[in-house]
Amino acid sequence: MEFVLAELSDQVMTARAAQRPLSIRGGATKRFYGEATDLEDLHSHAVLDMSGLCGVVNYQPSELVITARAGTLLSDIEQVLDQEGQMLAFEPPRLGAASTLGGCVASGLSGPRRMAAGSLRDFVLGAKLLDSTGVVLEFGGEVMKNVAGYDVSRLLAGSMGVFGALVEVSLKVAPKPFEEATLVLQATESEALRHFGRWRTQPLPISATCWEDPGEGGRVSVRLSGSGSAVAAGVRQIGGQRLNEDEAQAYWTSLRDQTHAFFQSRPLWRLALPPQAGALQAGPTLIEWNGGQRWLAADADPIELRRRVQALGGHATLFRYEYKPAGVPVFHPLASGIMDVSRRLKQEFDPVGIFNPKRLFPDF
Repeated sequence: MEFVLAELSDQVMTARAAQRPLSIRGGATKRFYGEATDLEDLHSHAVLDMSGLCGVVNYQPSELVITARAGTLLSDIEQVLDQEGQMLAFEPPRLGAASTLGGCVASGLSGPRRMAAGSLRDFVLGAKLLDSTGVVLEFGGEVMKNVAGYDVSRLLAGSMGVFGALVEVSLKVAPKPFEEATLVLQATESEALRHFGRWRTQPLPISATCWEDPGEGGRVSVRLSGSGSAVAAGVRQIGGQRLNEDEAQAYWTSLRDQTHAFFQSRPLWRLALPPQAGALQAGPTLIEWNGGQRWLAADADPIELRRRVQALGGHATLFRYEYKPAGVPVFHPLASGIMDVSRRLKQEFDPVGIFNPKRLFPDF
């Protein structure tokens, strides 16, 4: 692996000397995500292929920590964890068999269990980053108590590779629940949001929720995870129809990996909102995370939609699209203070601007 890393470092230094932008790529399952760029024009850009930098570096089941190289397939990591009865608790969307750890962290996306376990960023303990000088920088460590550089390693989550190429990542892992059950209840959107609000105030072992309207007036799916007694008590309290294990697994996997029919819509907006926010009634909607994440399949006016969402304390991302109006950024514009921090980090790690230019922000 030292040879692979040395080649990547040489490629970065060559690109820096020529001021030739680099497109960082692992499994290419998330190429759709972010600002559309001309990075496929190989006359002006080069591809930094991270897929050869793979393998688990260290795994301590008793310490609930795994460290792996950026090109390691998520499926390989999950297989290793599964053998020890453990998992990535934030359920990262795989979006294809070639999905890698580096792409998972760089995109910062989390799946259905995020509402109960926390986001991907919460599980990043440390990272190694290849900067624009070809040097590998190390942040954080493999234990929660190591706070040196910890904030920087977490900032790399969701950075879309604009600061550099992730080389290695350490993540906190979690034991798999003893038992799970999925219940389905008929409910309108407003009724579902009331359910979510009530459940948040109760000691229920809910690990995932979803509301959708497949044309039958709407339905809520809720997953309970934990000890047998806790799950049984939750089933009695919530009621509804219980899905069999295979049906439940297939359903939550379709949401996690976005193979569910709703995710085929274009354009598709991802809205992050306070869970207590009411129904937006802006178009076809799928709601997750007890109301905290909402998917909107509508050709909405971007400025007006973001104004409404921001007034409620949230933000809106144009997640998937076939075309985008000029001047409309994919990601919700950041507050000036946060943008200043991003600019300073970019200047520190990549002053020449060779890594994934304009992938996260339209202006750099």
